[in-house]
Amino acid sequence: MATSDQEPRSGAKAGYREVARDLRTQIEAGRLRHGDVLPSTRELAESWGVSVFTIQEAMKVLAEEGLVVGKSRSKRVVNAPASAQKLGWRPDRPQVVLVGGYPGSGKSELSRILARHTGWPMIDKDTITRPVVEAALEIMGHSPHDRESDEYVTRIRPMEYEALRAATLENVECGNSAVVAAPFVREFGDAAWLDRTRAAFEQQGADLVLVWVYCDGDSMHRYMRQRGAARDATKLADWPAWLASLDLDFRPAAEHLVVDNSESSAPLQAQAVALIDQVLSGQE
Repeated sequence: MATSDQEPRSGAKAGYREVARDLRTQIEAGRLRHGDVLPSTRELAESWGVSVFTIQEAMKVLAEEGLVVGKSRSKRVVNAPASAQKLGWRPDRPQVVLVGGYPGSGKSELSRILARHTGWPMIDKDTITRPVVEAALEIMGHSPHDRESDEYVTRIRPMEYEALRAATLENVECGNSAVVAAPFVREFGDAAWLDRTRAAFEQQGADLVLVWVYCDGDSMHRYMRQRGAARDATKLADWPAWLASLDLDFRPAAEHLVVDNSESSAPLQAQAVALIDQVLSGQE
């Protein structure tokens, strides 16, 4: 296996390690499933904006890990039979895992991996609120992808988090644990909000676990560009300014766990398993 990308790299340009890491995460998160046929090398290269060589090197890494199997010169298939197994833990006390992080940090991917390993429901803010939010923004005369205006921040955003809280509490009342994904930047920085939220779940017999997903700027940029979401357009249009507006040293104002999703960190799946062990150890 090559020891370098053998390509000039600058800024947030992806190398084969970054491509391999992203595809590995997609497999562990269930976005790519066992038996799925991957796009062609050229299609992947176009999607990532890299050379065919970079994709070939990434495929070598995944093949060595056993996650991708070549069926022919042009056909590669995802090989992850263990990911299709149904697992599940039902702790004595429901566990509510709030997963926060900046856009593009990988919090949704981590949450999917946690949910797949535990069997707990995943509640993602964007999934449960986006259609209504986009319709409301259009009625108010804004772009459906607006997440920056004062009107969105003051009138719509609080209702998103209220819906998220209500959906989570409903699961807890049924005795279910839950993995909850949202940025939570304001919420995790507000000690009073955290105290109120913890008290609300404890009243229902549940434990609250805070997880902050850290990601360095270059890795975040690559991830955001790759997912191609319309809501990211404003951020990507002036990435240096957006990045400068973030406090990458931010951490929740209460006891919490940190997962590092930078390209140089351990695979997200390994960190997710360690996190699950740490959460469940409190039940023993």
